Amino acid sequence: MELRYNPLTDEWVIVSAETQKRPVQPSKVECPICPGGLELPEEYDLVSFENRFPSLKRNPPEVDWKEMGPFRRERSFGVCEVVVYTSDHNTALPGMPLQQIEKLVDMWVDRTRDLSGYDFVRYVFIFENRGKEVGASLPHPHGQIYAFPFLPKRIEVKIEAMRKWYEEKRRCVVCEVLESEGEERKVYENEGFLALVPFYARFPYEVHIYPKRHVSTLLEFSKKERRDFAEILKIVTMKYDKLFEQEFPYMMMFFQAPFNTESVDHFFHFHVEFNPPKRDKDKLKWMASVETGTWTFINPVVPEEAAKRLRETEVVL
Repeated sequence: MELRYNPLTDEWVIVSAETQKRPVQPSKVECPICPGGLELPEEYDLVSFENRFPSLKRNPPEVDWKEMGPFRRERSFGVCEVVVYTSDHNTALPGMPLQQIEKLVDMWVDRTRDLSGYDFVRYVFIFENRGKEVGASLPHPHGQIYAFPFLPKRIEVKIEAMRKWYEEKRRCVVCEVLESEGEERKVYENEGFLALVPFYARFPYEVHIYPKRHVSTLLEFSKKERRDFAEILKIVTMKYDKLFEQEFPYMMMFFQAPFNTESVDHFFHFHVEFNPPKRDKDKLKWMASVETGTWTFINPVVPEEAAKRLRETEVVL
């Protein structure tokens, strides 16, 4: 387990054989995160714990290495946690009671506060992989948190793009997006948040959630915003499941400002991205050479049409 530096792209790669040991799609009887399972032998409501097969560790092994030309290795400091949303194996965000999702939001806030307190942590990344199509190894509803000792490359790119906009316009770019959006790409909104298929969507049914108030991390959410956030997460995921009348796979990712480094709070706006691989009921949008090699995405569905289909998909809380 170690970090290796890529001088061609100025980024760190995590090399971890531990991830190969993770259980893959076990049955409910064998589920390690059900009550009574390997990881959680006691009853619980919702819970977080450190991953048994982490890519990063609080006390990683020493790296015996002398710098050789362009090659660099570092210890893989960090924390990898599993967040189990509920003890109910047969549900997911769209089927969970709203009150349970509100408690989950509180847990995300608490974990962000605790993990950001480690001086070696630079970034707290909250995410969920739902469905085997995006590599989820367990069907039980859960997500993960990675506390990174560095800024991942895409986070750096986002920060620099938002910084550039702020320096040129003296405004937060997400705040400006919120002011400029109309009805054609809106999926759902409540008092605190807007969910939309962005003008610049990369995936066919990509949805972003933006707080209407300028906040840079989860730690700034008010109690009302936490409730509104829970509601909009439930509505969006319910619409996903209803769209094709099937459990809808997605990658859900929270983007917040970094910690223990230069403050970017004045221009970085917290947001959520849903990147679903479905382009139709029985078709996947693969990330192939162009997307993976160049970060240039080819979206086969017009964002306004995707938004219309999601917006008109009726769900009831």
